[in-house]
Amino acid sequence: MERKGRRPGLLERTAEVFDLPADALAGLPRLELVGDRELWVENHKGILSYGPQEIHISGGVFLIRVSGEELELRAMTGVELLITGRIGQITLG
Repeated sequence: MERKGRRPGLLERTAEVFDLPADALAGLPRLELVGDRELWVENHKGILSYGPQEIHISGGVFLIRVSGEELELRAMTGVELLITGRIGQITLG
């Protein structure tokens, strides 16, 4: 018996119509790491804790832990933030 593929849901169809990634519409965080010195986080829900060796960010359904050395929160808006320093590890929980 051959199974038919899953039909695209409303989120996928809306993303396709507006030419947007589905994760952006779902409110999921988007992380962009540039080398080991810059981390951009989009769609964050706020900073939970902040220090030079570890920063915890609410990503809605995820807890984002950034660890390293000399970490700094360089810029933050309601939608995105920039962390600089020597980024050693990023974990999602």
